[in-house]
Amino acid sequence: MLDVTPVDEGWILRHDTVALPAAVPGCVHTDLLTAGISPDPFLGRNETEVAWVGRRDWTYETDLAPAPGGHERTDLVFEGLDTVAEVRLDGRLLGSVRNMHRSHRFDVTGLNGRLSVHFTSAYAEAEAVRGRLGERPNAYPEPFQYLRKMACSFGWDWGPTLVTAGIWKPVRLEHWSTARIARVRPLLSVEQGLGRAELHVEVERTQVEAGLTLSARIGGVEASTEFTGTSGAVRLDVPDVELWWPRGYGEQPLYDVELTLSDARGPLDSWQRRVGFRTVELDRGADEHGSAFTFVVNGERLFARGVNWIPDDVFPSRITRERYRTRLTQAAGAGVDLVRVWGGGIYESEDFYEACDELGLMVWQDFPFACAAYPEEQPLRAEVEAEARENVVRLMPHPSLVLWNGNNENLWGFKDWGWEQRLAGESWGEGYYLGLLPRVVAELDPTRPYTAGSPWSGSWDHHPNDPAHGTHHSWEVWNREDYADYRLDVPRFVAEFGWQAPPAYATLRRALPGEELTPDSPGMLHHQKADDGNGKLERGLARHFTVPEEGFSGGDFDRWHYLTQVNQARAVAAGIEHWRSHWPVCAGTIVWQLNDCWPVTSWAAIDGDGREKPLFHELKRLYADRLLTLQLRPGGLVLAAVNQSAEVWEGSLTLRRMSVEGALVAEARVGLRAGARAVADIRVPKDLEPVGPKEFLVADTAPDADADADTDGLRAVHFPAPDREVPYARPQFDVTVAPGEVTVTAHTLVRDLLLQADRLSPTASADRGLVTLLPGERVTIGVRGWETPDAETARSALYCVEPAR
Repeated sequence: MLDVTPVDEGWILRHDTVALPAAVPGCVHTDLLTAGISPDPFLGRNETEVAWVGRRDWTYETDLAPAPGGHERTDLVFEGLDTVAEVRLDGRLLGSVRNMHRSHRFDVTGLNGRLSVHFTSAYAEAEAVRGRLGERPNAYPEPFQYLRKMACSFGWDWGPTLVTAGIWKPVRLEHWSTARIARVRPLLSVEQGLGRAELHVEVERTQVEAGLTLSARIGGVEASTEFTGTSGAVRLDVPDVELWWPRGYGEQPLYDVELTLSDARGPLDSWQRRVGFRTVELDRGADEHGSAFTFVVNGERLFARGVNWIPDDVFPSRITRERYRTRLTQAAGAGVDLVRVWGGGIYESEDFYEACDELGLMVWQDFPFACAAYPEEQPLRAEVEAEARENVVRLMPHPSLVLWNGNNENLWGFKDWGWEQRLAGESWGEGYYLGLLPRVVAELDPTRPYTAGSPWSGSWDHHPNDPAHGTHHSWEVWNREDYADYRLDVPRFVAEFGWQAPPAYATLRRALPGEELTPDSPGMLHHQKADDGNGKLERGLARHFTVPEEGFSGGDFDRWHYLTQVNQARAVAAGIEHWRSHWPVCAGTIVWQLNDCWPVTSWAAIDGDGREKPLFHELKRLYADRLLTLQLRPGGLVLAAVNQSAEVWEGSLTLRRMSVEGALVAEARVGLRAGARAVADIRVPKDLEPVGPKEFLVADTAPDADADADTDGLRAVHFPAPDREVPYARPQFDVTVAPGEVTVTAHTLVRDLLLQADRLSPTASADRGLVTLLPGERVTIGVRGWETPDAETARSALYCVEPAR
């Protein structure tokens, strides 16, 4: 039977005369940090102090012990090397590698001695390839498209430039005889309640003529087959199979698959995975609105409630199984049912996809190409195909995986960012996205759809980012317009959109120790990577709030911090509410972005320290099965009742036209009936539409307006004027505390009340974000991690919209 020996101890890291202990898996930056040689690049402006690391060559070394007897073959297996390296054993070259996204295997039968892995600077390799193949345009000033490495390690508009190297995944020795399992492709299908599993197996042999047997077990069903070559297949039919569903649509039953390779003497190797049975289609048919982009799982058409995922740490070797589970559980808790693994990152670890399988989170997987023209010549082309083949097969068992996507924004970039003229006929990646990658997916994983890119209209007959066709990225709003402009169109599927906000206060305090915080203090500016990011934040505020003449730079940081977080939540809400109300024309939104890879002002809902911004809690409302939203449509105000549940939504609604002083101007009760997976539009009577900046409209599902905002009723609020024009009364409210909770009772209108729990204690967190209270209403906010509650301290951490100053 195949035996495995980890090679994870005794490693040292060398550069010139420096030698220090190394962690494997790990990387150069984390080893230097552990040794106290470099500062933490996440703190202050230390990122610039460690820039030299990416320009150096580094060598990892350890002793490789003699293999135990009893096996014909020993392989040295690296699951991941980042990125350009030579592997030697006692000076003998075992091989050269140049791809972070692949594993590598070397025959070391009968060998032992000093094992070394010498990494060439990624910059040196990228610049050398660029010199051979010619300049290609990209969106950032770093040469990331010239080698197969995580692109965002070279920096992004939310990430630091920390170009590392290292043995970033586990290393092991595999000892085996006769044959081993080299690859398993599980093709799963469902036909009239019957689950069909076809396990296509490739083997590597030391004994060419030996007869081999494949035995498989799944769901109590067993089957076996004999073969003599290097490939075989075993087929199993599982009766009455339970279907895997995305969260919110059903359960996530998983089946253990056990595959054993044997010869006449007994077992030689085995393979185990957990799989799920389901069907997935992508409806891209033409209709009167353009070209659809709708996921269909087990025959059920879905509005995808998504988030974009970036690597959760700029050093991926630090991301543990527990951290993946925590972050993805947060996503599921926010109502998310789809996670897009963005193309500037990596193919994530098994821990990520296993968590998605169990949580019912669909996965949209980008191939790692983003925001650049990628050469299609050698040495890159062979690496691209090899990595695609390996990772398609590796990820196939996961029922959560529902889509392969060729790239992020490269087809759009070619059309709109001046690339076509600059390239002058040179290769730029089109052959990957429209040729190589769809061919690999069709050959290896025909059970899943493939799309050439995001955004992508489906063909060059339409603009790549045409909102009426396929996927759309909505970035004009953040870059240049007011978020109200999200309501100007109805894309078929919004795969990226978002709005920035700073991280939690405690995250800033940890990342910028000792700094007097202002929006443009040195550390704040260093941890703002977007082009004119602070300018866009301030212009976005100015459209809705009164901004001091001199801006917030020399004034009230706490107010700026709160208002930018409010604006982020409101901006994303404006988009999602509008687009969800137009289901089924619009069939999904994927917010940019769920997470951060370090402490930074960004579009994330969860910051780099794992703290949840107000946007995170707003997503819980926006992505709930049932959503109320007030929308301006031709002819007047409409209340859209969005029902994504499987049950008809029936009940009554209370509509109240109110003054900002708290007076009831008019009231009505209306009936509500929205079909399953449907949207119902209810016209607001004209006499209930608010008039001018002194009035607003409230819609509640509760039969009577309860005095406690913690009821199960849903609420929608519509203010017809921006906050800077609204004559709010100064907010007045009482605060009481009890163990684990803070209760606020309003005496006036209190708009967008927020408890910033991390100001109570860095370990504290709240269970809700922004809430608007009418006079007499109260809300109880759950608080964890605050050991010494008192009302005055709680009041100091409460923020809300205030009258214009």
